[in-house]
Amino acid sequence: MPSFSFDIVSEYDKAEMNNVFSGTEREIATRYDFKGTPAAIEWLGDKSGFKLIGSGQWQCDAVLDIVRKKLASRNQSAKVLDLSKTPVESNLKTTWEIPFKQGLSQDNAKLIAKQLRDEAPKVKAQIQGDAVRVTSSSKDELQTVISLLQKADYDFALQFTNYR
Repeated sequence: MPSFSFDIVSEYDKAEMNNVFSGTEREIATRYDFKGTPAAIEWLGDKSGFKLIGSGQWQCDAVLDIVRKKLASRNQSAKVLDLSKTPVESNLKTTWEIPFKQGLSQDNAKLIAKQLRDEAPKVKAQIQGDAVRVTSSSKDELQTVISLLQKADYDFALQFTNYR
């Protein structure tokens, strides 16, 4: 009997993030309410996140709204943004570093595996590093698992790769 599988990962698409960045830059440059203000977006280090700049927290929030809108228009989850850092205010300017979340933590992988054991007993979930491999003898079961996980509201983005 053939065995089918796929991996559950939490990653972001670097090319799409480039597109989100450039689209946000263009919108900031054309918005009337940002004229003459320090409002901007920059890359963090090696393109591992965004750095939002504004004249105050309200302006950083406005830039974040633009980023979320651009993510949604490109079918990317806004859950990839790590909003845990607090904005820094200095010299009449506010900067907010927002790194991207990459990879499933062990706790998140265990949470997914437990949900699959409870709600889909016919599939087998194995934690492999920062991914969860789901195997079954039925493709229909795997499709059910994907729809089940898409409905679950986790605070991290999920992607399904290596579908075989």
